[in-house]
Amino acid sequence: MRDPKREKLNKDVQISWEKFLDPDELRPALIAASVYIATFENLKTTIVDRIKDFYTDGFDENGWRVEPEYTTKVLSRNSSPTHASLEWLKEMDVIDDADIATYGRIKELRNILAHGLLTVISNGLPAEFPVRLTEMAMLLDKIERWWIVNVEIATDPDLRGADIDETKIVPGPVMALRLLLDIALGSEEESKFYLDEFRKRAESAG
Repeated sequence: MRDPKREKLNKDVQISWEKFLDPDELRPALIAASVYIATFENLKTTIVDRIKDFYTDGFDENGWRVEPEYTTKVLSRNSSPTHASLEWLKEMDVIDDADIATYGRIKELRNILAHGLLTVISNGLPAEFPVRLTEMAMLLDKIERWWIVNVEIATDPDLRGADIDETKIVPGPVMALRLLLDIALGSEEESKFYLDEFRKRAESAG
């Protein structure tokens, strides 16, 4: 006697394996997940290391010398350096509660991709993937832009008081992310554009 549920289950398993074994399905999903995870790590670095560098004052025989205020003013806020740093950024009016909630959603998807990659590849990327990737890029830009405008430019005597259009500032990590997205996830033309341009300039310089 036919069992419709079992037949459907077997069909679903077959489809899942076909997706996993098909290079045209596997490669894009694997690349997209890898880009997301790498971008998340970049965002965490911006959140934590930017502040730690701010409280770093030279170095000695033990390496970089971090001021005690980093512990009392930042790390004391939370047992997690990342969440402690997010709270510091919130106090500085760099981000708000909505941004912290956004970070939580971004991290949740990162964990799904990192710990359940085979399932993701078999079933396809989560529907919220493009939204979370966009949110991550926007949060990265927001934090990096604040550091550039309020710290780097503000403390540079050559730039202090200069008429700078903040909307045209593109932070280095954001520029690197754009390159990564175009090369890894863009069209054939977009993915080869930077390599072709690099080769042209290298040839002309030589």
